[in-house]
Amino acid sequence: MRITDLISADSVELYGSAKTKDEAILKMIDLMVAGGNISDKEAYTKAVFKRESESTTGIGEGIAIPHAKSDAVKRPGLAAMILKDGVEFDSLDGELVHVIFLIAAPNTENNVHLDVLSKLSVILMNEEFISDIKKAKTEEEFLQAINVAEEYKDEADRKREAYAAIYENSQHADNDNNFNDTTDDSQISNGEIKKILAVTGCPTGIAHTYMAEESLYKAARAAGVNLKVETRGSGGAKNLLTDEDIQEADCIIVASDTTVPMARFNGKKVIKTQVSDGISKAAELINRAVEGDVAVYNNKDGERYSANRESSGRKGIGHTIYTHLMNGVSHMLPFVVGGGILIAIAFLIDGFSVDLESLPADKAQAELLGEEYSKADFGTITEQAALFKNIGGVAFGFMLPVLAGYIAMSIADRPGLLVGFVGGMIAANGKSGFLGALVAGFLAGYLILFLKKIFDRLPRSLDGMKPILLYPVFGVLFIGLLMMYLIEPPVGAFNTWLNEGLNSMGDANKIFLGIILAGMMAADMGGPINKAAYVFGTAMIAEGNYNMMAAVMIGGMVPPCAIALATLIFRNKFNDEERKSGPVNFIMGLAFITEGAIPYAASDPIRVLPSCVVGSAVAGAMSMIFECTLMAPHGGIFVFPVVGNALLYLVSLIAGTVSGALLLGILKRRIVQEG
Repeated sequence: MRITDLISADSVELYGSAKTKDEAILKMIDLMVAGGNISDKEAYTKAVFKRESESTTGIGEGIAIPHAKSDAVKRPGLAAMILKDGVEFDSLDGELVHVIFLIAAPNTENNVHLDVLSKLSVILMNEEFISDIKKAKTEEEFLQAINVAEEYKDEADRKREAYAAIYENSQHADNDNNFNDTTDDSQISNGEIKKILAVTGCPTGIAHTYMAEESLYKAARAAGVNLKVETRGSGGAKNLLTDEDIQEADCIIVASDTTVPMARFNGKKVIKTQVSDGISKAAELINRAVEGDVAVYNNKDGERYSANRESSGRKGIGHTIYTHLMNGVSHMLPFVVGGGILIAIAFLIDGFSVDLESLPADKAQAELLGEEYSKADFGTITEQAALFKNIGGVAFGFMLPVLAGYIAMSIADRPGLLVGFVGGMIAANGKSGFLGALVAGFLAGYLILFLKKIFDRLPRSLDGMKPILLYPVFGVLFIGLLMMYLIEPPVGAFNTWLNEGLNSMGDANKIFLGIILAGMMAADMGGPINKAAYVFGTAMIAEGNYNMMAAVMIGGMVPPCAIALATLIFRNKFNDEERKSGPVNFIMGLAFITEGAIPYAASDPIRVLPSCVVGSAVAGAMSMIFECTLMAPHGGIFVFPVVGNALLYLVSLIAGTVSGALLLGILKRRIVQEG
């Protein structure tokens, strides 16, 4: 398979134009659809934007390679566009992008196409190739330039393999990728050439992995350095570093945004950075490796894998905190969803069997009246309800320890997990609750980092004792003392005040809070504002305020539903592709997947976002007015049976959807069809 097998003239635009990055990506997706490679445009669009949200695909030098691997891809494909005026793309070097290649990869086990796509990524590092495709006057000339560049690359690969064959029995030729066209045999035989290893990897494993590999090879050749690169792409790890390679290496560069086995590098000089640095700062990395002013990697604490997000200054403290928090939240959610739904089913069963209003308010009143049960027993009165409540309660009880444990683990690797669990359990058993567990997670993580520095002074013979004895004992002791005497009193008092305030909040204030929370869910559709509202709603579940989560979820369901309805009612306000994919948003919205609205918002944010925010706010306000409650932080329409006042909750969703759709119809401009 060759590169030109993946791209057709229908998927090439030589005179493209776009005012924004999102507009450029959407036009590229249209080209990909025109090439017949996509079975579900909506799903593929979501995958492309999700990949773009992880890190920019603008690699510098005026080039961008957006890409996605998805079930929506029928067959591997490419689309290309030349933008004479360029477009802002958040590129690594800040330059405007003039050349865009979009990659579509099917989500299959057969990854033979990935070799072809990785070859394209490497070819794009060639300045002559970029110049040739920019000069192309027709699509045929464009495709011919690709064909010529690919043949040149294949010839270079054959030369590299020939070099490896000549030296395969020599101690100086470790593998076929050690070929450097600036070195000679005398240098190798005299041991003057530095032996550098590298590992590259990106989350998608299609483009950046191999571009970093090529960029590092170029820098190594220029510096006269012997280099071997292990790539960890979608097709699996290739060109694996052997024990002999690692033993003989002078330095190892790990340029990756995905997990990399690190234990094998113990005791070697290691540079850890993100994959984009492997592309844009390859020469700098090679020079650092050659000079040898690099810290020795110490795996004494048992780190097996590392996701290298250390960085070049692009990600600040806020992003770091957000990353650790989301690691805790993502591990916590299954416990909340599973336990919450089972507890809600218990309430549902008792609701059919017992008249809640007829029960005494509390145990004392029940004893006074000679009643067996009170409202506090609701959910455990019938045998079936008690079964669900007990099982769900066990799962729900893990919520705060898991949250704190995985925040700590994100910060300090495995030694932080135990200490975070203990801190979270103290918060769960005390008064600080969700807020205390958040503090415990971060406190435990940084406590372990502090202990690591302290214990570094101990003899190396005690290294094996640290993760199994010293960290657990001192970590648990210190987190316990800190939580009980430093964190619990103030945070517990604040948490009590907050919950009492929420419980005593008047109707007007509750409605206002519902408007704010639901509106935040639509403000950036999966971004930081959306996540902030979602985490708050989840926190309120832990404190027994279930109406907040109801407002949060309905706020996230409205945007896709409103857009779907608008594409049916106001057909002249959307183009053909938007109308065709519009109804799919009903499914996404009802499943609580807010991100289904992103492509529409990206193409017309000034009109779409306000409409969705208003629709969500209306739904959130009505949910509060009707006193709807929700114990499960996910599930959409599938958990409606366990929603408190489910029928009125559905009415709220419909009202918000209609409001958002009508506002879209008013604000959006009519589409003028060409021809």
